[in-house]
Amino acid sequence: MDTSNPAVFVNGSLLRMYVGRRVRAVIQAIQPDAGGVTGKTTDDHQLVVKGSPPPVRLTNFVEIIGIADSDRSIRAEMWTNFGDTFDTQNYNQLCQLANGEFKHLFI
Repeated sequence: MDTSNPAVFVNGSLLRMYVGRRVRAVIQAIQPDAGGVTGKTTDDHQLVVKGSPPPVRLTNFVEIIGIADSDRSIRAEMWTNFGDTFDTQNYNQLCQLANGEFKHLFI
């Protein structure tokens, strides 16, 4: 596993802390458009994901790994379908742990 450029776990509230850095976020895909997808983060913030989604149909929840362009957009490097149901509350708790006192446990 390459650990030279880790992606930080973020939700909509945490994204602003990592503008210009590599992040990973789970979104609920709402609206595909010409330049990517508009979605809702697990803590209900609107997010624009820039880039071409994979040729397969996106499921309701998708993990995005990429560079945070702003506090409301990510330039996607990788898209991973996470299925049509997802526990957003648990993911938000994971984000808090990964950015809080247990940060050292996450790459």
